Amino acid sequence: MKLSTAVKPISYLKAHASELIREITTNQQTLVVTQNGEAKVVVQDIRSYERMQETLALLKILTRSKQNIARGKSKSLDATFTSLDKRIAALKNEKV
Repeated sequence: MKLSTAVKPISYLKAHASELIREITTNQQTLVVTQNGEAKVVVQDIRSYERMQETLALLKILTRSKQNIARGKSKSLDATFTSLDKRIAALKNEKV
């Protein structure tokens, strides 16, 4: 779907639901649904939605990391690996 055809009224969605779903999932594109001439919802295929959610999660992690660095709540690479080595050793000791 081109952007010019990616906006449809809710009546069109109701009348052509299966066709639109097939087209959206095949092309992995997004459809904007309007009601009374106003954009109300977005319909997209599940793969695109999942990719978007993963991208947002990564962006949140990056933002939190930047905030922690700015607050001085970070540690060196050596300290991180030392801490991980201690955790791994502790887990190995628990399993024995």
